[in-house]
Amino acid sequence: MNLDRNSHDLVAEDVAEEGEARTFVAEGFGPAFKKFQKSSALAPLLLQGDAVRVLSALPDACIDTVMTSPPYWGKREYHGGGIGLEADYRDFVKDLLAIFAEVKRVLKPTGSFWLNLGDTYNGKGLIGIPWRVAFALTDQQGWVMRNHVVWNKLKGGMDNSVDRLGNVHESVFHFVKQPKGYYYDADAIRSKPREAKIVNGAVVSATGVSGVRYRRQIELSTALSQYEKQAAYAALDQMLADVAAGKNADFRMVIRGQQRTTHSDSAKVSGRAKELRDKGFYILKYHPKGSKPFDVWDIIPEDTQGRKLHFAPYPVDLCRIPILATCPRDGIVLDPFCGTGTTMYAARMLQRKSVGVDISHEYLSAARQRCM
Repeated sequence: MNLDRNSHDLVAEDVAEEGEARTFVAEGFGPAFKKFQKSSALAPLLLQGDAVRVLSALPDACIDTVMTSPPYWGKREYHGGGIGLEADYRDFVKDLLAIFAEVKRVLKPTGSFWLNLGDTYNGKGLIGIPWRVAFALTDQQGWVMRNHVVWNKLKGGMDNSVDRLGNVHESVFHFVKQPKGYYYDADAIRSKPREAKIVNGAVVSATGVSGVRYRRQIELSTALSQYEKQAAYAALDQMLADVAAGKNADFRMVIRGQQRTTHSDSAKVSGRAKELRDKGFYILKYHPKGSKPFDVWDIIPEDTQGRKLHFAPYPVDLCRIPILATCPRDGIVLDPFCGTGTTMYAARMLQRKSVGVDISHEYLSAARQRCM
């Protein structure tokens, strides 16, 4: 790679063909990033260097989604050294925060930051690394935590300890810069809903609700006035008509004296409890486009057998929901610890542009081959 030593910013010559992943030595790569922004190619931009130095050269508010999995603290020595080798976990947290301050600067106000962190034992004690970092981000840098996801890896590594349980989960945090107005496409990550059907001439919802039981409960209720019963019948008939027309796939009905409120019985706390008190019933409509994912994700770690580089179990499937939900089609995904390019590979599969940063030239070379 030929460095332009007449320039204050040292940026390596483009080493890839058009449409391939591009690798730059990044000691101030502003021109390379600006060129990448204007390009429509989905091949990722790969940048070699210390994450703080690399990110400091990016313009403000230029990234839509950050998805990353930093090295574990005190567990492994990754190729090229770098973060995770600190003698004290407090220094690890401090070093991460320095990088995430730059992440916050380059992230758009509408952007999202997804952080996967594993924990570490030290002197027989679990340190609590993920939550120490998460609280530091909210308390010291003003990030807003929207979700804490439990990544259930379904299988654990070799564990010979006899005085504690095995560990098979890690944390994934979703942070935003502002509590409202950030980009989030919930429909992009919904599961496909089951369809309603007609059975013996009657409408039956996706989970078998026909309305017969609710109609009987309304009829026999001693807790509803005659006026409330008529209103409940009308609402039930309208809901069944919406299911037949495909406007809704499923629903539940809560009737005073028959079912309890879904959250709280206090009308001061729960709007549903107030509706039950005032009307005698309410209807819960399931979203016609399906349900959102929950905050426990069952995802098998990446298979690393036969691979010579990188130990991270961070899998492509872990990136799917964050990218689909929080990066628009024309957006850019950033991973400041991209390693062998899992985030970049996922972004390309999902038709998003991406930028990967890593201190290791070997890892970036592997990422480039992977994303070709």
